Amino acid sequence: MSCYNASRKVLNWTSAIVHTDLLRVVSRRLVLATKTQSITTMASQEEECKGNLKAQLAKLFEVSLKVTVPNEADVDPLIAACTGKFGDYQCNNAMGLWSKIKGKGTQFRGPPAVGEAIKNNLPTSEMIDSCSVAGPGFVNVVLSKNWMAKSIQKMLVEGIDTWAPQPPVKTAVVDFSSPNIAKEMHVGHLRSTIIGDTLARMLEFSKVKVLRRNHVGDWGTQFGMLIEFLFEKFPNFEDATETAIGDLQAFYKASKQRFDSDPAFKERGQQAVVRLQGGEEKYRRAWAQICEISRTEFHKVYQRLGVHLEEKGESFYNPYIPGVIEGLTKQGLVEESQGARVIFIEGINIPLIVVKSDGGFNYASTDLAALWYRLNEEKAEWIIYVTDVGQQQHFDMVFKAAKRAGWLPQGDNYPKASHVGFGLVLGEDGKRFRTRNTEVVRLVDLLDEAKNRSKAALIERGKGEEWTEEEIESTADAVGYGAVKYADLKSNRLTNYTFNFDQMLNDKGNTAVYLLYAHARICSIIRRSGKDVEELKNKGTLVLEHKDERDLGLHLLQFAEVVEEACTNLLPNVVCDYLYNLSEIFSKFYSNAECKVIGSDKETSRLLLCEATAVVMRKCFNLLGITPIYKI
Repeated sequence: MSCYNASRKVLNWTSAIVHTDLLRVVSRRLVLATKTQSITTMASQEEECKGNLKAQLAKLFEVSLKVTVPNEADVDPLIAACTGKFGDYQCNNAMGLWSKIKGKGTQFRGPPAVGEAIKNNLPTSEMIDSCSVAGPGFVNVVLSKNWMAKSIQKMLVEGIDTWAPQPPVKTAVVDFSSPNIAKEMHVGHLRSTIIGDTLARMLEFSKVKVLRRNHVGDWGTQFGMLIEFLFEKFPNFEDATETAIGDLQAFYKASKQRFDSDPAFKERGQQAVVRLQGGEEKYRRAWAQICEISRTEFHKVYQRLGVHLEEKGESFYNPYIPGVIEGLTKQGLVEESQGARVIFIEGINIPLIVVKSDGGFNYASTDLAALWYRLNEEKAEWIIYVTDVGQQQHFDMVFKAAKRAGWLPQGDNYPKASHVGFGLVLGEDGKRFRTRNTEVVRLVDLLDEAKNRSKAALIERGKGEEWTEEEIESTADAVGYGAVKYADLKSNRLTNYTFNFDQMLNDKGNTAVYLLYAHARICSIIRRSGKDVEELKNKGTLVLEHKDERDLGLHLLQFAEVVEEACTNLLPNVVCDYLYNLSEIFSKFYSNAECKVIGSDKETSRLLLCEATAVVMRKCFNLLGITPIYKI
């Protein structure tokens, strides 16, 4: 039984609740009879939930709720981390239940009494040290330090992957980056690429098969203009290379200027589109040549960012468009409007145009065909589109059209499609980030600048004399590119953020540089101990006696639910917040004289706690697409 299914309100992941036979027939009598001993079935369910504290507690409270209010069906446990001093987690069902059962002849006399009953009906579990009821029935839970320590040590032995979430989908498409052929990738593509890669990584960590799709703009009327210009500049166009063509952006601009100013050229360009779309071999070869040169440019960005995508551009879905439009027409969804063929969407004033008045297709046509393909051919259960917030309405209309067609279910059930919007990248003047001559910033140049600044900082600190050139280069890569990624990901993606090299490369505060250095320091502590950590994992024992040790242990154990929350809501900044807080909590633990690591009588335990922190930090870096460093 999946932990997601058992506690959908706790985990915010929509899926059907599947109950075991035990939980269907469990009665007050059975639970009360076994409250004084651990329940084997419950232990196995906790095992299924692995690292997710909320899910494990939800399983326990689910049993209690069935006993407390046996006549109330489908009561989902409402579990939240405590913000006060009364416990680690709390169950918040009492008030809601009281509003349901009062006046029904209930034995309870208010929410506090309901809370007491929920507490008293909890089955015994080694994970709970104590429970108390506060205020209007909040059931506060204090976790067992021994159980926490054993859980962390078990993760160290079995690996962090045992703490991965378990979403109710097997296959997902993440559509991200998606630049236009023959145009430079700009900072908007940087955001889409970084955010999309992180979402893909989180889902892949969760054992989901992720189809990383680069939906490049490689089809449309502009290609007639580009092809004709290519023929003009390079009669033997197949010999044209990236070097020969030069700056792709300049090539595009020159062809556009010619198209707009020369009627004869414009006519040839329009005829070229027809020939290309008609499949004429020479035009197809020229089109493929332009696309390949663009891919070479795109690859320079992807290589620096460590991002992998599979290209399926607009041209891939073009053959599917007529059949998709015909199917929608047969369903009665497509109507004539001012010479075009459109789908009207309830609640939206403008229609979704699927065939233009000249008979041509557009973005909506392609996106509908792509959605149909992903659902029917690739069997994706979750399709995620990462674009700027300006395309929110477009995708909203596409998804609603798909629901009208019956491709997607109503509501928020799977299979489903989600639009992941993001805000602008701003310059220090508060305006859209551009170079001084108002051109968009070349991403390769921007990333190289970040690396070069990082390298200069390392040399300034004397690392050029201590480290090899390879170490300098790899560290500058990790820090420079990681700084750019983290500066983007740490803010809620829907907000704008200001691009500032000095801030993102600062080694203090909430930056990748600070976090990477914090990880390297932990690795240094372990190295200086001279102990074999792998041996300690299997032979040593982790304990959480001191408050700072326990605080750090609790935060480590919250990793699984944090990743789950980030996946559910498609918000990478949730992982960033967790990672920064983890480094701060570790710093508090390590700087406390009472928690001395090397040379203390608790050295083994505290080295294991250091290692667990490093392991979780590395997984967070991995999810964010950041390469960790191991020395500074």
